Amino acid sequence: MNLCCELYNSALQERREAWRLNRVSINFHAQAVQLPLIKIDRPEFENIYSQVLQDVLRRLSKTFDNFFRRVRQSDAKVGFPRFKSASRYDSFCYVQSGFKIVGDKLHLSKIGNVKVKLHRALCGTIKTCTIKRESNGWYVIFACETENTIQIPISEIKTAVGLDLGLTTFATLSNNEKIKNPKFFKTDEKALCKANRALSKETKHSKPFKRRVKILQKIHRRIKNRRNDFAHQESRKLVNAFDLIVFEDLSITKMMQNRYLAKSIADAAWNQLISFTNYKAVNAGKICKTINPAYTSQTCRICGHLDKANRETWGKFDCKKCHHTEHADANASKNILRIGLDSLGIQSLEAASKLCLVAE
Repeated sequence: MNLCCELYNSALQERREAWRLNRVSINFHAQAVQLPLIKIDRPEFENIYSQVLQDVLRRLSKTFDNFFRRVRQSDAKVGFPRFKSASRYDSFCYVQSGFKIVGDKLHLSKIGNVKVKLHRALCGTIKTCTIKRESNGWYVIFACETENTIQIPISEIKTAVGLDLGLTTFATLSNNEKIKNPKFFKTDEKALCKANRALSKETKHSKPFKRRVKILQKIHRRIKNRRNDFAHQESRKLVNAFDLIVFEDLSITKMMQNRYLAKSIADAAWNQLISFTNYKAVNAGKICKTINPAYTSQTCRICGHLDKANRETWGKFDCKKCHHTEHADANASKNILRIGLDSLGIQSLEAASKLCLVAE
């Protein structure tokens, strides 16, 4: 891991100096052909599988590609690729070959056999093997290629749901069900503050300091695991219950600019639920869509009247035209479902009502 980190930083330094001194851009291939020469000068690199070293340079190349993409897309200041410390370089990857599973052991080329705990059977063809260091140990991540599941035909959609995501309630479904916001970060915020205060009192890089760092990492890992478990469970419930699931396509990056709500929005992790639901839906042959949420909270689902005044009362929707009243989130979720159905060619509000199983 340390040698991979050293190679990454050296390759980054070479790119920076080549441009600063000669205005020359160096690409992945120009650096990859130097690997045999590096192994001659530094024999310790012979102990690393060749594709692992190539992947380090490919990772750096992707970092630069992403940097230039952000520069083209944004007028704001974009951070230049930075050097990585050994403590922040936490993974390396075997691409295509150099690894195999033998019983309960994983054979890694130039490393040997490592005992692993396979928590589930692997499906499909294994394409890559990534070794990752976490605060509580080492993990192996396999990327597998599987056959595509046949998606359910639109004409056979029997159940559908729209979800309005929020902070008071994590999500309101168009069938009037609600998903409670667990607020995992807020629950452990006091423990985090206490661990941070204890860490600040220790001398940096001392043994007590490292011990405090591990305690802080453990709390963050606990929050992460709880959030992952919540997203997995709720996404599985949605995919099992509905053929069509419609989410809002929220611009969370812009929403996070609100300094009063940024912490709560980050804690909610809406994108995680959407991502987990999307891949589970693909595997199950279901349909998961995201739609533009503009004006869904201000439009009456009954008569279609759009007016900002419909939302004058907090948490309540009161249509100024037909005087329909309802909880604002429930009204928005049904509008989200209607737009999702329209995008699939199901334009009848009556059909939408039947699909979301709401008794008018």
